[in-house]
Formats: sequence, C-alpha cells, structure tokens
Amino acid sequence: MSDRGGEYVSPFADLCAQNGIIHECTAPYSPQQNGIAERKNRTMKEMMNVMLISSGMSQDMWGEAIVLATYLLNKISFKKKDVTPYDLWMGRKPSYKYLKVWGCLAKVVVPPPKNPEIHKNTIMESRNASFFEEVFPCLKKELPSSSTPVDEIVHDEDQEQLEAEEVEPRRNKRQRIEKSFGPDFLTYMVEGEPQTYRDAVTSSEGPQWKEAIKNEIDSILQNHTWELVDLPPGCKPLGYRWIFKRKMKADGSIDKYKARLVIKGFRQKEGVDYFDTYSPVTRITSIRLVLAIAALRNLEVHQMDVKIAFLNGDLEEEIYMEQPEGFSAPGQEGKVCKLVKSLYGLKQAPKQWHQKFDQVMLNNGFKINECDKCVYVKNTMRGYVILCLYVDDMLIVGSDDKMIKSTKDMLKARFDMKDMGLADVILGIKINRTQHGLVLSQSHYVDKILEKFNEGDTSVAQTPVDTTQHLSKNRGEGVAQLEYSRIIGSLMYLMTCTRPDLAYAVSRLSRYTSNPSSEHWKSITRLLRYLRYTRNYGLHYGRDPAVIEGYSDANWISDMKDSKSTSGYVFTLGGAAIAWKSSKQTLIARSTMESEFIALDKAGEEAEWLRQFVEDVPGWPKPMSAICIHCDCQSAIGRAQSAMYNGKSRHIRRRHNTIRQLLSVGVISIDYVRSKDNIADPFTKGLSRELVHKSSRGMGLKPFEQGLVQGHRVYKSLGDKVHITKEGSKGTPTSPAILNR
Repeated sequence: MSDRGGEYVSPFADLCAQNGIIHECTAPYSPQQNGIAERKNRTMKEMMNVMLISSGMSQDMWGEAIVLATYLLNKISFKKKDVTPYDLWMGRKPSYKYLKVWGCLAKVVVPPPKNPEIHKNTIMESRNASFFEEVFPCLKKELPSSSTPVDEIVHDEDQEQLEAEEVEPRRNKRQRIEKSFGPDFLTYMVEGEPQTYRDAVTSSEGPQWKEAIKNEIDSILQNHTWELVDLPPGCKPLGYRWIFKRKMKADGSIDKYKARLVIKGFRQKEGVDYFDTYSPVTRITSIRLVLAIAALRNLEVHQMDVKIAFLNGDLEEEIYMEQPEGFSAPGQEGKVCKLVKSLYGLKQAPKQWHQKFDQVMLNNGFKINECDKCVYVKNTMRGYVILCLYVDDMLIVGSDDKMIKSTKDMLKARFDMKDMGLADVILGIKINRTQHGLVLSQSHYVDKILEKFNEGDTSVAQTPVDTTQHLSKNRGEGVAQLEYSRIIGSLMYLMTCTRPDLAYAVSRLSRYTSNPSSEHWKSITRLLRYLRYTRNYGLHYGRDPAVIEGYSDANWISDMKDSKSTSGYVFTLGGAAIAWKSSKQTLIARSTMESEFIALDKAGEEAEWLRQFVEDVPGWPKPMSAICIHCDCQSAIGRAQSAMYNGKSRHIRRRHNTIRQLLSVGVISIDYVRSKDNIADPFTKGLSRELVHKSSRGMGLKPFEQGLVQGHRVYKSLGDKVHITKEGSKGTPTSPAILNR
C-alpha cells in the first residue's frame, strides 16, 4: 500500500510485478487510508527532531538523522513481539556495541603525509576514530558569570578557532508579539487537584480524597458496572484515570471533594469495541411547544435530574478495564474488569444511556413521538403525561398530579433521580408562572452578556438594526475577531431560546465572524444596546388561541453585493412564538415572487413538522385542521394555489410541487396578510421603532418583571401601565396605575 507519488510508478511498480507483489494505491488526497506508513513517517520525523535538538546540529543534517533513525528502528523490537526487523531479515540478533551518541565530539588522527585540507562540512570516513560521548561541540555554551574568576576560565585554543570559523545560524527576524487570551483567562497560583490516585491518598487532604474515592467505588459497585474475569487471549484491557475535583461554594470555601473514575475511551477502536456513538436530544422547539400546551391547558410542569446518567447504559460490546488501584479484589489481582454497563469516558456511553432510557419508558406504557425521539407520551383512561428528555434533564407535564407522581415513582424505581419539583430553570431558561400562563425569559443571561461584553456602555437602542447602515464583507484587516465571535455565540444561544426579535440581526452579523470590521462592531454594539433596553423581555404563553398559526416573509436582494435574498418565518401558539428562523436563501431568486415562494416553502416544511408533533399529543382536536400560513405576497399565493406550471421557473419546481402537495393533503393553508401586520417582517429586514414594537407584541414577546410594593404583587410592562393586585390574591388585577419610567 502506498500513495500515488511518482516514485512508486517506475521502476517500483515493475519490481513489484516481477516478484508477485500486489501494489495497491490509496485514494487521491487520502493519506489517512495508509495510516501505518504515515504513522511510521511521523515516528521517524520525531526521532530526527530529537536528535538535531539534543545535539545542537544544524538543520541541514536532517538527511543523516533520518538515515540513523531508520537504522535504529530496524534494530528495535516490536511492541507485541520480542523480535526486531533485523532479526527477521538476517536470521540473527543485532549488535548494539558499536552505536555511539548522535552529535558527540569525534576525533580522527590523520597521518601528516595524507593530511587533507579540512574545512567546515567536510565529511571523512575512518575506522580510527575516538568518540567523546559526553561532549557536544555544536551545543551553545552558557557565558560565564561576572563573579567567576578570570583564572578559572580555561579556553581551548583549538575549540576557540573552531567556534570562530562557525557561522551564526540564520534565525527568524520577526518581532515576537505577546499572546493574550483575553480577560476571561487568568492565572492563579493555587494548589491543584491531585493527578493520580497515589498523589490523592498521600496528600495533606488524603482522608477527604479517600472518602470521595470510596463513595465513587460504592456507587459503581451498587450499579453492577463490571464483573471480574480472566483476560481472554488476544485482548488488551483499557486503562483508567481518577479525576479529582474540589467543589467550591460561592464564598470560596470547599463544599465537597469529588472523585470520578474515568476509563481511557480514547484508546477504543471503531468497529472493535464501539460502533455507533450518536445520541439524540430534544429540540428546543419541542420544549417551547410542550410548555405552550401546558400554558393552554393550565397544567403543572415538573422537573427531574438523573444522577450518574451514563452509568445506567447496558453495554453490547466486550470491553475490559484494569482493576482500579487500591481496590483490587483479594486473591483476584490478576483478573480484569469486564464492563457490563457504561462508564464515564466510553465513546458509546451517551448512546447506551439513551437506549436504556428508551427501553424503560416503552416498557412502562410510554410512546415515542415520531417527530422528536426524546419526547415521550403516555395516555390512559386516568389521564396523560408528556416527558421531554435533554441528556439527563427532563420536563414532565401531566394532566393531573397523580399522573406526574406515578411517572416520578417509576423513574425513581429504575434510576437514581433528583426530584426538583416545579420546573424553574431548564437549559438556562427561566420558567415563570403567572395568572394567565407561562413566561419564558433569560434576563439573567442578558445581564451576564452585558456585564461581560458591554459593561462600560449605558446607552440603549430601541431597534436591533440600524436601517441606514449597509454591511458588506471586510476586505481589510479584522478587528478583534475572537471577541466578536464570542459575542455572536452568546447572542445566538439567546436568540435560539427565547428572543426571536434578535434573529435577523444575529443571522446577518454572524456572516462576518471570520473578519469583522469597525462597521460590524458598530452594528453589534447597537444590538447590545437594544438588548439592554429589552433585557426583561420574555415569551408569554397564555390560554388562547389554541391553534398554530404561521407567518412567512422574504426580502429580495437588499444588498447589491450579495444576490441572495433573506427568508423568515415564525409560528405561534397560545399567543407566543414557538418556532422561528431567519436565514439567507441558498438559491438566487429572480423576482420578489420567487423569494417569497422560497420562504413559503421553508415555512411549509416547519408547519408539517409541527402538525405531526401535535398529532401525538393527547387531547389535541381530531381531525386536525390545516395550519394557516400568512403571506404578504399575493403573486406567491397565486402561484402556490395554481396547478399550472411555467417552464421558466424550473429552478423552483421542487418547491412548487412540495407546497402543492401540502395544500392538497390539508397540512397547510395559505392566507394573505398585509405587510404591516406580518409579524415575520422583522426576520428579513430592519424595521422602524413602531413596527419592531408591534411585531414583538405579535410574537408574544413582552416585558416581565415582578416585585412587591407595600404588600402588593406588581406586574410591570413597558406599555406604560402597571397592574397592581393584593399579595396572594388570585384573579384579574383591579387597579391600574401609571408607571413612570
């Protein structure tokens, strides 16, 4: 096996053919296909670098170093066999007596009549050489300190003459620039955690670490994670490592000592001890949709957490691990641990955990939602329950307390669970219960973003995008690219969870992450100021309307330097957004109608997913009505409803057929809406202050803040009015008052 280099064509190929050797070549540009040869090349290169650096020889001696590295590798035994390549080829053991240290001083005595002209880089061959293996003349010598007496410095005249003749090696003349990792990276001189088991038990905190190690081993043994067996022939056990961590309190004191046994999964081989590693998690859209349904029906939402989740998965492959140090079974020290269940560090641990959870839920009468494999539904005569799983966090929504309690009891009987009661925070999203429904907010996360990236600025902006500013790619030098990408990442998480009003701005600014300019920084600063103005915004899910509605819009080629349009859609349920998207179209539209049609196709795709999701929700009206998508382009609506097809629009033929199919089977319906009433408009372009405020209210995005004023519960709103009710009262607020901002 070789690559397709020209040196392997001729006469190498002819030589292989004459000796009956089949010469196979790797695929073009696929060096990983010939991994053994590539790894050997790396080994030889590393040996060459070590020899040159340790001896101080110049880089032009790399050829001789490679030859010596190859020579030594042929006389070194294999890992698995106590035999060398030299032994296999020559039939006898190699000798190592004549080997000398690379780069050491060697002297050759040449008879005067034969004394040749010797200068730098002269190569001589002689068997009468004396080697001084502790002297390396090419290594730089440290200058003597000023305190050293002059009479103690002994100079060798021959050595001085040799050093005088040597030419100073060429070095890089670029100025060194201090590397900064930003204000987030600080260096502290603290006592680190132990790195090994022996360091932990022999440290000054040994008793605490021993207790943490014992707790970890006890939990593993109680879970029946492994069994002791003899190592089968041909198998090699994986190693392990202890991870030690001090859990700190908010005041800096130590809360507890934590020890975790982790297997060295990086030594696993694909196809041998693991195959598939994929593990799904629930979509954030599914979580919002389930919470919207809970608000519609006034259901309670509970939350649970799974302890040591990955230790619950059952293994299908045979994996062996060495016995942990200090916990070897008496009389069975030579045995190894055959893993029966997953262990932290295994590549397939997430997949096995999800597979085990699936099995438990199905055995207890739950069904998996076909649109989201991490949403489980159980419907009985007594009631129903919906469960969303995100790795080890789960939300439980039930028709009554008995259904929720029975689900919790079932999970506690199978797993080590932590009951967190009514849901408060899930994936960083705050869940607030009001008299009218649920509110999802991330004001605490907004405060962290502003404190981290915009602390000194106190200005505010009432719109996320400046409509007079036109952005384009930066052709010059980038400005603070790393900091820019950090802000984009933080805003993207915020936009994905609870802030659809940021979708267009984040989508637009993220296109310039690789090389931002000062103009891009002005736009992102304005977005942070808008975030400060709307820091307490949240999605308000209420009791109505109990139907899913969609809005679609597009903006046709707003930038002369970019010929692609922008699509946007949003779907609402219970008066607030449950799904949204703003993205640049992948296809160049030749007219406004075509850009609107492409956006309509994307909205139809999401509507089909939402409709299939709610089909599995107990109590949803059957037969299901079509999801209405509002569009502000009558020509796009006419094209979608027309069976006639124009051959000039062949590049959108597939989209036309898809929309026609969704319309014919009753999945969607299309209705016209005026542009000023289309709440998907801010997903495609920047708008004025009034339109931004109106579209935000249409998506259910309103301020939410509660406090106490003289024993009353106050619900504040940026709509200039405050509703005050008695503390602890239930019902509609009675006395409005004016809020002075």
